[in-house]
Formats: sequence, structure tokens, C-alpha cells
Amino acid sequence: MSPIISIIMGSTSDLPVMEKAARFFDEMEVPFEINALSAHRTPEAVEQFAKNAQTRGIKVIIAAAGMAAHLPGVIASMTTLPVIGVPINASLDGMDALLAIVQMPPGIPVATVGINGSLNAAILALQMIATGDEALRQKLATYKEGLKRKITQANEELAGIKFKFKTN
Repeated sequence: MSPIISIIMGSTSDLPVMEKAARFFDEMEVPFEINALSAHRTPEAVEQFAKNAQTRGIKVIIAAAGMAAHLPGVIASMTTLPVIGVPINASLDGMDALLAIVQMPPGIPVATVGINGSLNAAILALQMIATGDEALRQKLATYKEGLKRKITQANEELAGIKFKFKTN
């Protein structure tokens, strides 16, 4: 089994956030890899990873980083693969990371999800890949139908809650 998605994080302290993406890929039965790379501490390893990802079969890269959050942009500068940035709330409520990732220069796009939004990054990555994979598209459709059912069920449960002035 070879990975088609790569989850990269600046350090293992980001793992609690990125586990949501990993669990989603497991649920969808999509092979992925997880590695820690640092744009500042291991720049040579980041370069080697970014330049070789496509030849290894990677189709989308999810890169998480906090604070200065250079990792997603550095990776995006060295590959033509789509890169999705996940800003991590490591300081300043994650706003520093969000702004660092979303404000990329022309020609170096990084799709950016919300702070600590690894699940949305995973869903977006799968949506990108599913444009050319009907089986994955069906899995995503089923997943999204499940989201609808959860809301329908929540409203049914809320209907049973009684308050004196509640009108529904």
C-alpha cells in the first residue's frame, strides 16, 4: 500500500490536531503517511520531501504549522502538487499561523482551512482526488449524507425538549 496523501506537521506537538485528518483517511480507507518536518529546523529534509512527493505517488499534501507557519508555503514553493495548510493554535490564538499561511505570494498558492481545521483539510484533499476517482466520490457522498442525518437526528431530539415558552 502506497500513500496518496501526505500529512506533514512542524512537530509532533501538532499530532493531537492532525489526528482528525488521519482518522478520516482511515475511515475512508485512503492510504496516507504522517511525518514531522520543520521549515526552520530541517530545511533540507523539507526540500527533499517536497521535490520527491509526486514521484512517490503523493497527490495532495496537508501541511500543518503554528506560529510563523512557513512549512506549507515552503513546501508549495517546491512542488506542483496541491498543498493544504492547517494553521495550528500554538500562539496568538492561531491567528499568526492563519495569516502566515493564507497570505502567500502570487504563484505559490496554499489552500488554507480554519485554525486547527485538519478534518476540513482531509475532506478537501479527498474532494480534490475524487474528481478523478468515482469510488472515492461515492465515499464522500455517503459521508456527507451522514452529516445531514446527524442534523436531522439532532432536530428530532431538540423537538422533544420542553420549555414553557418554546414554540417548536
